[in-house]
Amino acid sequence: MLLEKKNAVVYGAGGVIGGTVARTFAAEGARVFLAGRNTAALDATAEEIRAAGGTADTAAVDALDEAAVEAHLDTVVQTAGSVDISFNAISLPQTGIQGTRIVDLSPEGFDLPMATYPKANFLTARAAARRMTGQGSGVILTITASPSRTAVPLMGGMAPAWAAIEALSRGLAAELGPHGVRVVCLRAAGMPETPQLSEVYGLHADAYGISRDAFQARMADLTLRKQLPTVAEIANVAAFVASDRSSAMTGAVANLTSGLIAD
Repeated sequence: MLLEKKNAVVYGAGGVIGGTVARTFAAEGARVFLAGRNTAALDATAEEIRAAGGTADTAAVDALDEAAVEAHLDTVVQTAGSVDISFNAISLPQTGIQGTRIVDLSPEGFDLPMATYPKANFLTARAAARRMTGQGSGVILTITASPSRTAVPLMGGMAPAWAAIEALSRGLAAELGPHGVRVVCLRAAGMPETPQLSEVYGLHADAYGISRDAFQARMADLTLRKQLPTVAEIANVAAFVASDRSSAMTGAVANLTSGLIAD
């Protein structure tokens, strides 16, 4: 198994992406610590992992609360002995954020993703890095989306926020590499099976005056393989990148856009 004897913390584990990544990490042998604000969803995911033979712990943690993030990782280290993997998959409802021209967007609508995503990733990555540098090993994973690199309308503050996370990941990799810690960003494209992307596609479809299905088909047609990535595909790559088999990989943005962006 790729992640045997590893301890992985997944923030936003009550969501579809975080939950799928947590289950994949557990299937690959990791002990997973599920963190988030939706405790019912965390508990449900943990039960699935345990039923499949894995080990999972849950905790109510607001990734924007510095003290809560630090205290939780202290508990993880006391319980498991180390923090080997940190993955941040938090999300926000996108109504009022995407689907509106920047010139028509409220300052609050622009500011919310800018103030939330980079800060949450900073707090969780910083907390993990402090512990990983002490143990001389670890992997910090972030996730963004294709608009971080492309010129896409109606994204508001989301594209700048994702670009900030990618820049943060590179800076962390430069500082943490000498201490045995790797930092990798996963850049995805829209995964239609997630509730958030269903909302997002609906917002963009409404702005263009087309159906949600038509907008999704348009996005899929822009990819080289004519289909958008799935959450399972993202989770499988996350497990591989977090494993020792990717030990030479850091400071990188893994392209998981199905060819929407061709590097």
